[in-house]
Amino acid sequence: MGHSSNSSGKSSKTDRIFQQAEKLRGQSLYPQSLRLFKKALRNYKSVRNTPGILHCTLSLGDTYRMTGAFDLAAKHYMYAIEHAKIIRDPRYVSDAKVGLALSLRAQGKWDDALKFIRESKATYRKLDDREGIAFSLWAEAGALRIKGDIARAIRIFKACRAMFKSLKDPNGVGYALCGLGGTSRVAGFYRDSKKYYETANKLFSEQKDTFGKAYSFCGIGNAYRMLDDYKNALRNFTKATTFYRKIGDKVSYAYTLWGIGMTNSLIGNDRSAYEYFIQSKKLFQKTKDPRGIIYCRLGLGQLALIAGRFARAQNYFEVSLTEAMKHGFRVEACHAQTLLSYMKYNNLSPSHLPFSKGASEGGKGVLPGKRGTRCYNRLSLKLRGRGLPLNIP
Repeated sequence: MGHSSNSSGKSSKTDRIFQQAEKLRGQSLYPQSLRLFKKALRNYKSVRNTPGILHCTLSLGDTYRMTGAFDLAAKHYMYAIEHAKIIRDPRYVSDAKVGLALSLRAQGKWDDALKFIRESKATYRKLDDREGIAFSLWAEAGALRIKGDIARAIRIFKACRAMFKSLKDPNGVGYALCGLGGTSRVAGFYRDSKKYYETANKLFSEQKDTFGKAYSFCGIGNAYRMLDDYKNALRNFTKATTFYRKIGDKVSYAYTLWGIGMTNSLIGNDRSAYEYFIQSKKLFQKTKDPRGIIYCRLGLGQLALIAGRFARAQNYFEVSLTEAMKHGFRVEACHAQTLLSYMKYNNLSPSHLPFSKGASEGGKGVLPGKRGTRCYNRLSLKLRGRGLPLNIP
């Protein structure tokens, strides 16, 4: 990182350890990089090298965040903020605040995340740090997506992509494209989503960005799922899981497992779908991601509904709705409301017999028309249910 050293012999050796850790992190080899970052941090602390401690804690925060250890990530980011203030460097204070915001965002705390992101963005603008501004825009758009402000998130992701493009930062462009892919899918623009993710995947392949490739393969899989091409969906999910296992990621891997579960549900492999939802839910519980847990409950609820276990299904949906409203997740609340409306519209209760799966017209397979889409309309989403299972984007 080019930081200064007060004890040349030990710090020079530690600098090399730190640089090797950064190289491994750049290759998405997170467990290996963590070991070296921890060793470097011990050495920097022993000689009271404040800049070295700062850089190391920031990198540890980033690495813990990528592996789903969000509490540890937040702890290191807060430690980095303290040390950045000691050396009076507002840029590093802002970098650590954005990292902290991303950790909070991943645990559903999008309102706190937005506060830190916007504070950092204001500082970057004062410093005319265009790279920092672009990164804060990307983080802000992602937080807005979790909030459910999808139209605004798309606008900011587009501004972010344009800024990264002007900075000639292909990785930044790739992650902005992934953001656009995800928000476009939630908005109901599935072909746009697929195009964004495929373009990102090409960029990441050129840059040899392992995590980026995994992330974009998962996005491509979800786009195919929403386009009812389940064979290609599963093919791309499989590519993503191979990469995620290799790099030790728990966060995006959990969402990929959920996507595989949803795809299996759509093609009638209910037993496999159940197993994937359970596996995914355990990872979300480990990373303390309430939004991911809600998605798993919605998937499990649909399986219960299809099997005729209406009381269990209703419980899953009601708990999902309560949790979504508690955390301010507007889109997820809509999914739960739609499924509860389905049950009410079709007068389903434990006394009814199971209905035929996937029926889109007539009888108990009907989603409740305007009642099922009113919530989505309020959020300007082009989502429409066609029967069970509801293909949740």
